[in-house]
Amino acid sequence: MSTASAPDHRLPLNPAGPDPATEIAQRIGRFIEAWREQNGIPPIWRNPLVAIATASDPLFTELRRAVAADHLMPEDLLPGARSVITFFLPFVRELGKANQAAGSFAARSWAEAYLATNQLIAAINAMLAEKLDEINHRTAVTPATHNFDEKRLLSRWSHKHIAYIAGLGTFGRHHLLITAAGCCGRLGSLVTTAAFAAGPRPNREYCLARAGHRCSACVQRCVYGALGDGPFDRHKCYQQLLSNDRHFSELPLVDVCGKCGSEVPCSYGIPASSEKTGRPGATV
Repeated sequence: MSTASAPDHRLPLNPAGPDPATEIAQRIGRFIEAWREQNGIPPIWRNPLVAIATASDPLFTELRRAVAADHLMPEDLLPGARSVITFFLPFVRELGKANQAAGSFAARSWAEAYLATNQLIAAINAMLAEKLDEINHRTAVTPATHNFDEKRLLSRWSHKHIAYIAGLGTFGRHHLLITAAGCCGRLGSLVTTAAFAAGPRPNREYCLARAGHRCSACVQRCVYGALGDGPFDRHKCYQQLLSNDRHFSELPLVDVCGKCGSEVPCSYGIPASSEKTGRPGATV
C-alpha cells in the first residue's frame, strides 16, 4: 500500500466508490500514523486490512448456532443497518517474536500492545463514525474486547466471526482468524446504515491443518491445555489470560496470551503450502 496516494482520512467517505474496503484501509493507515505520533506510540502495527459485509448476509443468522444462541445481529445493534465494516490491525513481527520468547507468561511488550490497540480500535471506530455522520449515516460499535459473557466465555458480538463473514480470512486450528497478514494482531468492527459493496470470501482454507497438511504449531505453543485434538477448552484459555493479568498487576487489565498465534506459520501471512486447498468451513 502506498500511503502517498492514500486518501486523507479527514475527507468524506464515498460508499459508492469502486473499492470501498481499500479506501477505508488506506484511511485507517493514515489515521494510525497520525494517532501514533500524537500519542507517542512506537510503530507496532503493519498496514491494516479491511473487509465489508452486507448486514443482510445470511451467514449472520448462523452465528446463533456457531457462536451463541443470543449472538446479536447487525439490526440489533443498529436498526436500519446496511453494512458491517471489519478491520484487522496486524502486529509487527518483533511483538510476536518477543511474545514467543517470553516463557510461560506473555511478553510485557505484548501486554502493552494490547492496551494501546484497544485504545486505537476505539479511536478508529470514532473516526469512521464521524466520517459516516458527515454523509448522514449512523453507526454502532461494540468494544474491542470484554464484550463477552464471563460465565459462558461466549461473545454476543464476535469480531472474528463477523470478520469471517466479511471475507477477511479463515479460521485456524487455534480458533484465531488467519488473514492475508496472518493472525498476529487485533480485530475491530462497526455497523453502519451506509450501503457499502461487500467483497468476496476466501475460496480456500488458510490454515495448514484445516487444508489437510500436517501442522500443529499452534497446539504445541499452547502448554496450558486449551488446544489439542479435542474441542477448544475456552476455560483453560481464559485462566491463562487471567494469569497473565495477575503477572502484570501494575498494568490495567491485560487478560492476554497470544502464544498460539506467535511465531507459527500463519502468524504474519497465509502459509504458502495452504494454497492447494478446497473451500473453507464456516464454523470453528
